Amino acid sequence: MSRPTRFARRAGAVLLTLAAIGLPPPLGALPPPADLTGEPVGFASSSPFVLAEAAAGAPAVRAEARLFLPPGAAGAVPAVVLLHGAGGVSWAREYRYARQLAARGWAALVVDVFGARVEPGTGFTARLLNVTEAMFLADAYAGLRFLADHPRIDGDRVALVGFSYGGMAAVYALHAQVAERYAGDGARFAAHAAYYAPCIARFERVDTTGAPALILYGTADAIVDPARCDAVVGDLRRGGSAVTLEVYDGAAHRWDAGPSDWRAPRGLAGCRFRVTATGRVRDARTFLTLDGYLARTAALALCADDTGYRIRGDPAVKARSDAALERFLTRAFGAADAG
Repeated sequence: MSRPTRFARRAGAVLLTLAAIGLPPPLGALPPPADLTGEPVGFASSSPFVLAEAAAGAPAVRAEARLFLPPGAAGAVPAVVLLHGAGGVSWAREYRYARQLAARGWAALVVDVFGARVEPGTGFTARLLNVTEAMFLADAYAGLRFLADHPRIDGDRVALVGFSYGGMAAVYALHAQVAERYAGDGARFAAHAAYYAPCIARFERVDTTGAPALILYGTADAIVDPARCDAVVGDLRRGGSAVTLEVYDGAAHRWDAGPSDWRAPRGLAGCRFRVTATGRVRDARTFLTLDGYLARTAALALCADDTGYRIRGDPAVKARSDAALERFLTRAFGAADAG
């Protein structure tokens, strides 16, 4: 039996247990995954090392992705762009969510940011140092343009959902200055959701695109600093976005990625970055501007800790977060449709 299948059965067992003891399962949760493999697609993107390079001059690249269309859907449907974490795309997380979203009647585009930029087998640390959040954002907005041109997609109802590193990018993408750099006066995401994203960056310009946001993390996730996340949420709300915060007691990092239980060796919760109005990212401790490989390496080396963080699957929390995501996207897509 595969690991994803074992996890799915555990999730089913959790729902049966809740029913047996008289507790209802989460309302409106995403359905089980559709039996789909998706279609490999590609589209034009770029590789800016930093946000300041996003508007012009960044090297061109062809983004790699897989598109999951809901079976039997008539007309243009809403869609979700999914951004992976530092471990890359996995069947247990990104593809599973894509298949769940397709079963719900929404399309999903799983973007492989690493696949377009690094050789297979490149190590974990090298990926983080060479593939920056600015590149994640380039592929996210390129994916939005790709979906907006697709005949089966409603381009006004496209959300961005990211996990961990990708979740950090999803929060970045909500800021107005980021959308302006990557999309000009063009399309915007209808909603943004970030799963267990390190809240290490705050923006001098707090104004957002106005889209709603969903931020989810667990209290046992050492890569997330709750006080820092509260500050980021406050910035987003002051900037014009309605933010829903879901905090799961006792949940560790990647509660939704299968029956894993191990400890990652390095954590970033202590990092403190500031994004200026011009798109420069500065480290609050060293005052370094992260405008190149060496400065990025130095800043991350100095702020990362050796304590690491726990990664542990939890099907009960997965069921709750599925329900939260379904509610959030239903409201966001309905509001975008009504507008």
